[in-house]
Amino acid sequence: MKKIDKYIASTVFSGILIVLLVLVGLFTFFAFIDEIDDIGKQRYELSHAVQYVLLEVPKHIYDIFPSAALLGSLLALGALANNSELTVMRAAGVSILSIAVSVLKLGLALTVIVMLIGELVVPRSGQYAHNMRAMAQSEHANQQMVFSRRYGFWARDGNDFINIRTIFPDGGFGGVSLYQVDGKQNLKALTYARTAYYEHGQWQLYEVERQNIGEEQVTREFLPKVTWNAILKPALVNIVVVRPNQLSSFGLYKYIQYLKDNGQRTRQYELAFWTRLSYPIVSATMIFLAIPFVFGSLRTVSVGQRVLVGALLGVGFHMLNQATGNVALVYGINPAISAFSPPIVFLLIAIKMMRRVI
Repeated sequence: MKKIDKYIASTVFSGILIVLLVLVGLFTFFAFIDEIDDIGKQRYELSHAVQYVLLEVPKHIYDIFPSAALLGSLLALGALANNSELTVMRAAGVSILSIAVSVLKLGLALTVIVMLIGELVVPRSGQYAHNMRAMAQSEHANQQMVFSRRYGFWARDGNDFINIRTIFPDGGFGGVSLYQVDGKQNLKALTYARTAYYEHGQWQLYEVERQNIGEEQVTREFLPKVTWNAILKPALVNIVVVRPNQLSSFGLYKYIQYLKDNGQRTRQYELAFWTRLSYPIVSATMIFLAIPFVFGSLRTVSVGQRVLVGALLGVGFHMLNQATGNVALVYGINPAISAFSPPIVFLLIAIKMMRRVI
């Protein structure tokens, strides 16, 4: 039985790996085509484009794996069915459930590896790629533009609304504006600092212009250096530079807590957080879904038909997942329900189909 388990696992592993390499290769190629248009902007050269695309490969692996697992399992198990190997296994006393367990054990092991890539590699490689690309395309060699939004990064810290326009390679901020309001949301002071650095647990603002807004007059003062006590930490800004789907679960959790502490909306980041937590169920469901298809209606069809069915299932799941996420954001549905609903629906479908072929 152990030999059969290893044979099934190695066959399915080969199928998943081949599909994953093909899909990642295609996504990487299309990403490189998109980067070609940016070559020549400031100091952004071909080597930067290649480096950026390669650094995005871990993210492609993490995003594509569930679909690759479904399609690869369909192709691998389908090949065993076409060669009558599954029939021989069943004639030797190996049940469909045992074959399913063998496939799922491999799937769970691969899911753990891919999740580690998503938690440990993707956030670092994504942030480095984004910063490298921004630095090469910035107007000045010593300046790093990290915000894709036109007006920079906005945040709230207590009674201060913060706007940061640039981040320097050494971790400092440039073009920092602080808007201080009172309890009635009236603007009380406006502070602009040319640069800001986090030193010894505190923010130090340099070349500061402060305008204090009173009931009858506005006073202005210029200061070379001001200490700014804020909850906002440099790591939190680095988190926001990267898109939510590129953050680790811990990074998302930290930023969600920061937003809640400052009374800001968190649904987009909560949805990304719960989507990450649902990843094991998604991957296991995609692999499990392939088994009843192979033993049921697809046991005698061609490779092309299996590819078509796998692609349709993957696209269907992706559309359902995107739709539930958008509906949750618009109508205020619990993000956890939105994240777990699509995989649970597909898992129930897979279980019902499995019961028909056992």
